[in-house]
Amino acid sequence: MTRLQNLTNRACPGMSPTVKLAEYLFTRLVQLGITSVHGVPGDFNLTLLDYVEPAGLHWVGNANELNAGYAADGYARINGISALITTFGVGELSAINAIAGAYSERAAVVHIVGTPPRATQDGRLLVHHTLNDGNFSRFAQMQAHVTIAQTSLRDPRTCPEQIDQVLAQCLLHSRPVYIEVPVDLVDAPVLSDRLSAKLQLPEGIWGTSQNSAIEAVVEKLQEAKQPIILVDGETRALGIVDAVQDLSRRTGWPTWTTGFAKGLLDETESNFHGIFRGKWDEENTQTFFYDADVVLCFGPHFSSTNSFGFTSLPRPENTISVSDSDIKIGTKIWRDVPARQAVASLRRKLNLDMIQRYVEYPKLRRDQAFSVQDTPKEKIITQDKIWRVLSTFLREGDILLGETGTPGYGTREMPLPPRTRLFIPTTWLSIGYMLPAAQGAALAQRDLAASAQQPGRTILLVGDGSFQMTAQEIGTMIKHNLNIIIFLINNDGYTIERCIHGMRQAYNDVSRWRYLEAPSFFGAQRDTYTASATTWGELEKVLGDKRLSDGQGLRMVEIVMDKEDAPAGPLKDLIKAQKAKRL
Repeated sequence: MTRLQNLTNRACPGMSPTVKLAEYLFTRLVQLGITSVHGVPGDFNLTLLDYVEPAGLHWVGNANELNAGYAADGYARINGISALITTFGVGELSAINAIAGAYSERAAVVHIVGTPPRATQDGRLLVHHTLNDGNFSRFAQMQAHVTIAQTSLRDPRTCPEQIDQVLAQCLLHSRPVYIEVPVDLVDAPVLSDRLSAKLQLPEGIWGTSQNSAIEAVVEKLQEAKQPIILVDGETRALGIVDAVQDLSRRTGWPTWTTGFAKGLLDETESNFHGIFRGKWDEENTQTFFYDADVVLCFGPHFSSTNSFGFTSLPRPENTISVSDSDIKIGTKIWRDVPARQAVASLRRKLNLDMIQRYVEYPKLRRDQAFSVQDTPKEKIITQDKIWRVLSTFLREGDILLGETGTPGYGTREMPLPPRTRLFIPTTWLSIGYMLPAAQGAALAQRDLAASAQQPGRTILLVGDGSFQMTAQEIGTMIKHNLNIIIFLINNDGYTIERCIHGMRQAYNDVSRWRYLEAPSFFGAQRDTYTASATTWGELEKVLGDKRLSDGQGLRMVEIVMDKEDAPAGPLKDLIKAQKAKRL
């Protein structure tokens, strides 16, 4: 069962007939399973923040609004939904880049904005945090482009219904929503009766058209001679991960994911073959994938980064695609077929005795770990092995984040233990996202495992350039004593940009920080674990240190690598091409 299917969504029997508006809003968030709220205080949200902790919510408090938005995104991808509170204008626009990323990659973030009093807005007063033109709607218009639903609370009689409608859209689509709360409405009384009932999400109407879609899928699958499964990342947002895992296991069909979906399925299953890498995959794997007469694809999100430059896409004429509310077979589309209902119906109707079974299972690549003990100890650490070596450090239940850059590509090679979640750059690719997202993900992990004695670790792999973007959030990690391990790849600048263009151009350089002093600067205890490794022998010693693997709180390791080295695949080919031009 997915997190969204298992939300607490508690009712509130015995509540007073009226509550303050802020109490209503925050009670709903608690009912939906949110435990912690990210954000930054500002003069138009201060009275709103007074109600956060009394509602039973934990206030995080981030270094800036952009980081808070990134962290809320990370929290939502683990918890199912999150909340972010900023102030009007300057605060919300600082966060809008993060909200756009959450929209692009489907994270359910409730963005709550404290706005000036209604009288100030209606009077078009020239106040701070505006463009000094009396127009208070500009920022909401900007937010409308990157949120699935928006509401401006203006009348206490309708506020509860407005809040509920927007929250339902957030959950239904797993995308951000936007709620404006004027200062003078924060403590306005509103009716509480809606809180006694669960927030209802609309269900699709199942009829002849939907049945015909499933029948067409079943017929196609039962006729297939070389069927395969491709799982993409929107399966998480659609709430069908467990059902898709069950189908893969029961059919035994060769199963691949995209980068966006890696970590959603159990990679220890014998029919799981990692990410399909298109033209960068092994030749026999490419041949088998492209020769499949049916590709059963769930949750497609075919961006360029997520599809190895569009080379890993299945042949459209052979693909059965299950998305939000559509099923597509070749060029034919059945609309209004909600994914969760569709997959449930498919599981009921697919007769496993009538499908192709691979009696002789094909020889296909599987991701393999690489032991650090097998490396030449005196040699410098290289991209061709580091990611598969680091995979041996992972444990079941860990969260792994690979920042945009070489970590975002390298982590695609790593075999993952069961129940290991992976974040990699998919579509938005905002450099600096992963560090605050690690804070949010680690907090969600701890909130969900509050009763467990040892929740899993959150492990961040981040380049030096990306680290410099959002390093302040280390302070938030320390403040909340989150269990996070940072492997910082110090390759002297923006190596991913060097791969694309400007191998030796100054604009791809960054300042040379003393990175391992960051934990101390941001408030960590003097005994906080830090280490550096340049050679394989040094890395072996670091990875074997129990203070790193079994410690608590923040730990940080700097791995020094060559700035003209990159993981095998697209980045390595780009570097080779640039080097060839210099010859």
